[in-house]
Amino acid sequence: MIPKEKSLEIFRLHFAEKWPVGTIARQVGVHHETVERVLREADGHALGLPRRPSIADPYLPFIIATLQAYPTLRASRLFQMVRERGYPGRPDHFRHIVARHRPRPPAEAYLRLRTLPGEQAQVDWAFFGKVLIENTLRMLVAFVMVLSFSRHIFLRFGLCQRMGAFLACHQAAFDFFGGVPRVLLYDNLKSAVLERIGTAIRFNPTLLSFASHHRFEPRPVAPYRGNEKGRVERAIRFVRESFFPARTWTDLDDLNAQAHAWCLGWADDRRCPEDRSRAVREVFEDEQRHLLPLPADRFPAEDRVEVRVGKTPYVRFDLNDYSIPHDRTRRTLTVLASQRTVRVLDGLEAIASHDRSWGRGRQIEDPAHIQALADQKHEAAEGRGMDRLQHAAPHSRALLCVLAERGANMGGCVARLLRLLDEHGAHELDIAIAEAIERGAPHLHGVQQVLERRRHEQEKPPPLPVHLPDDPRVRDLVVKPHDLASYDTLGTDHDDDDEDRHG
Repeated sequence: MIPKEKSLEIFRLHFAEKWPVGTIARQVGVHHETVERVLREADGHALGLPRRPSIADPYLPFIIATLQAYPTLRASRLFQMVRERGYPGRPDHFRHIVARHRPRPPAEAYLRLRTLPGEQAQVDWAFFGKVLIENTLRMLVAFVMVLSFSRHIFLRFGLCQRMGAFLACHQAAFDFFGGVPRVLLYDNLKSAVLERIGTAIRFNPTLLSFASHHRFEPRPVAPYRGNEKGRVERAIRFVRESFFPARTWTDLDDLNAQAHAWCLGWADDRRCPEDRSRAVREVFEDEQRHLLPLPADRFPAEDRVEVRVGKTPYVRFDLNDYSIPHDRTRRTLTVLASQRTVRVLDGLEAIASHDRSWGRGRQIEDPAHIQALADQKHEAAEGRGMDRLQHAAPHSRALLCVLAERGANMGGCVARLLRLLDEHGAHELDIAIAEAIERGAPHLHGVQQVLERRRHEQEKPPPLPVHLPDDPRVRDLVVKPHDLASYDTLGTDHDDDDEDRHG
């Protein structure tokens, strides 16, 4: 509000001197919006000044009568109605006229809500911007629970508002208070209320199970009745003004440690609104014995998601991939995620456990899972190599048995024999293996020496390496050469048939 003398000066300069709003604002030393508000809301007659005639005067009875019948009618619609009746003015000035004559509803009065010790706590989430976690922007949220009688605050920051985080924060708050309030008051958030039609409320079934386990009553406030949970709203404002500004922290654990210390220190040192003669901590000491006792066992406060695993040994949760044993692919598994861990279940069996990642698009692997898959692939490759080798050179089976008894590296031996197979062919390799065993030299060098000797005896050129594609259908294909003389017999039979036909 500005002094009445300054308002009179504004009216004099505007109506008598015809000064524009900007000039008046500079002269009087106020903002131009203040000048506009004074000219819009004040009544010249009430200030003792004559009111200048307006083009809207003939339409004022219609405007006032319409607003009396429809108090919430928008100025744009009323402008159309008046314009149809001949009003020549502009819509921006017409809005000021409507605002001046619109009936003001009487201010609603509220009862001061009082609760008994241990009777009620109020719960809500608060948003504190975004933070960069593992190269990913995540929203930083705060879970706030405040005891309605003592105003004792519990504060915990997190990176998501899933049901698992919601329930885990409840349990941490109950541990912090050392008991459970009888009633928890919620806003109409989806974690508490799934659907509401009038007074009919469909609660989230998980929250109902959690409330039954801890013996408290979940109670949502009426829609658009923020005053019913004013204690938690004021507590959130207190956090925004007294705790969070200009605060530095290294990670989420550090921030929550500082929040815990602030709740037990600065927040508990303030005067309690219910009893201004005592601090919050003193009133809470009296209230704590009225809280319900904590249950003996813990409620499973984890997010539970059913996931379908494809052909790769990973499950996807929160846009990250977590490894599982390679023999559990192509089935539906269950992911149980807390704020710190991600567990994977196959039925009731836990098959994997990882630290939870708060990044996006990451691949979190257990080295044991990857090693087991690599070993399985290696054994499969060895098995395919042995099958191909024994099919092309039958005597290789006896040689491999001798090498295994000597403790040789079977993978390396099979790979070496396969290279000799590709270079010299199946027939020569089989003969060389048989001769090496017969001479008492059942080892790779013996087989190599026999192959080289036979190549020199047959005056064949050195073998050239053959580069084949990685496709096992090509690389593992065994082609047994046969005597080319069979083609000569085919040609001879054909010539004989021709002579018979021409004879």
